Amino acid sequence: MSESQGMSASPSQWPRSLFYVALLFSTYQIVTAAFHPVTSQVLRAGHVGFLLLLVFLCYPARGTARPFQPLAWLLGLGGMATFAYQWVFEADLIQRSGDLTTADMAIGLLLIALVFEAARRVMGIALPLICGLFLAYGLFGEYLPGDLAHRGYGLDQIVNQLSFGTEGLYGTPTYVSATYIFLFILFGAFLEQAGMIKLFTDFAMGLFGHKLGGPAKVSVFSSALMGTITGSGVANVVTTGQFTIPLMKRFGYKAGFAGGVEATASMGSQLMPPVMGAVAFIMAETINVPFVEVAKAALIPALLYFGSTFWMVHLEAKRAGLEGLPKDQCPDPWAAVKERWFLLIPLGVLIALLFSGRTPMFSGTVGLALTAIVILGSAIILKVSSFGLRMAFWIALGVLCAGFFQLGIGVVFAVIGLLVVACWFVKGGRDTLRVCVDALVEGARHAVPVGIACALVGVIIGVVSLTGVASTFAGYILAIGQDNLFLSLVLTMVTCLVLGMGIPTIPNYIITSSIAAPALLDLGVPLIVSHMFVFYFGILADLTPPVALAAFAAAPIAQEKGLKISLWAVRIAVAGFVVPFMAVYSPALMLQGDSLAATAYVTVKALFAITLWGVASIGYLQRRLDWWERLLAFAAGTSLILAMPVTDELGFALGALVLVLHVWRARRATAVVGA
Repeated sequence: MSESQGMSASPSQWPRSLFYVALLFSTYQIVTAAFHPVTSQVLRAGHVGFLLLLVFLCYPARGTARPFQPLAWLLGLGGMATFAYQWVFEADLIQRSGDLTTADMAIGLLLIALVFEAARRVMGIALPLICGLFLAYGLFGEYLPGDLAHRGYGLDQIVNQLSFGTEGLYGTPTYVSATYIFLFILFGAFLEQAGMIKLFTDFAMGLFGHKLGGPAKVSVFSSALMGTITGSGVANVVTTGQFTIPLMKRFGYKAGFAGGVEATASMGSQLMPPVMGAVAFIMAETINVPFVEVAKAALIPALLYFGSTFWMVHLEAKRAGLEGLPKDQCPDPWAAVKERWFLLIPLGVLIALLFSGRTPMFSGTVGLALTAIVILGSAIILKVSSFGLRMAFWIALGVLCAGFFQLGIGVVFAVIGLLVVACWFVKGGRDTLRVCVDALVEGARHAVPVGIACALVGVIIGVVSLTGVASTFAGYILAIGQDNLFLSLVLTMVTCLVLGMGIPTIPNYIITSSIAAPALLDLGVPLIVSHMFVFYFGILADLTPPVALAAFAAAPIAQEKGLKISLWAVRIAVAGFVVPFMAVYSPALMLQGDSLAATAYVTVKALFAITLWGVASIGYLQRRLDWWERLLAFAAGTSLILAMPVTDELGFALGALVLVLHVWRARRATAVVGA
């Protein structure tokens, strides 16, 4: 492993010890997901223990050099010791819950210190600082004046809450990270290693590469597809962006616009069902609804988000006169599907299971196992020329796997074991086995920042639930917004955007959903809509200046300043900033209304508003817009989202007038030029 690359290096460059720790971590997660050999508490402790071991072996205390290994192993094994303690003394800890021994205190304090330090090494100081303030509040909040003061808690009570319960470091976010999120990260890693990225980019290139503004449309479409397997915006930027941003620049798009398109589309991948981002699974667990309900609520807003991005790209291409690639330089999209069609099977099964009401854990386990079977099976049979033999092989494999429904997941693991043995003796099969091993290691690598963030924000959850401070903050928001829901929404939005300057999406959502979402619920906003509102702005924080992580991830690829990319991204993502407000006033937009007619009406209204804002923002439709046309278009779009009497009618009328006038003036100008 390069001294300066850390976990960003290819797993093949890692020290063997780090490689095998990551492999053991993924194996532990798969076994616990499939066979449930330990209790939920031990599962969470093991997840955090492995995370700490990986972090301390790889991330230095400061700088970019490889950590001093004796100290790294000491700290990492200290993290594993907290796992072993929870496992060995599980029954005793339950019996004396709340009455900690000296050993309990030592292990609890060690765990808190290691999680804080690991998070600092992985994500910087911002999130540990925020969580440290909550920890200080739990310890010393009794000395604060007024309503913020609590009754006072001893160090032993704080340690017990954070280190030994299920409302602290081992809380819901850690549980979700240890189950659903890890499985879906592994699922994406397997598909990525098997060539799913190439399938998506080739398919997008074939469909849109030759059209007006084709390279940018490829970026939007491929990023939306990538979201179905990665669910990570910044990761999406650095994967698809390596291809799409240079392509956009080569065909005439400005560097800032190209980076903004990729950042906007990539962040939207966390909003796009069926898989969405990690936050969606945490949300489903937090509000106790099936994941499919979260996906349904996100569907129309996500389509509007990507539709808006696509529209902005189209208008910018028209304004700048940017053509697409020659059609003969674009791959055949259906040839790409034909070549790698088998990779779509696990994705299709996963989606079917999620939407049939199965739990994400069950769906993720089956999807992951099926992905491994498809990859290993294709390595064995695709070299056979006979179509009949290939079909017989896949049918036989399907029949064997069907034993899962009668005999359990052990059958699937037995099939995978047989395929592994067969691959060992087939030409090229060992390369496929290496791909699978690398995918397991990649999954562990990608799980580190997510898992550490989930563990550390448990401090906030633990302190909030212990002290009840959330109700105090909710009371303040209610007092401000009791006569003005819009003001409460704006305050919540600003809170999400400000927090997002220093912390990732997951802790941002957890903090704001703990404090602001209950207040919105008390103001009459439906439960899932209030949480989706917070979810949206937690994601959009990564596009918003001055600290826009997605924009700055795109900056070195686009060779442009991150701030300039961020300003473009905010313009392109205008729908993302507006749709959550529309959903609060018209819950039908998130399929929370009483009828499909209400959903259809608010969707049409949102589409028209987005159309007008796109025209106003880019300043082009049939021809360049005058200043008064842009102003009227913006005013019409704004009228359509205001939940006030006659604003809809005014917005539709004014918008139609602007478009009719513009088209008439454009045709008149064309006729004059032609004459």
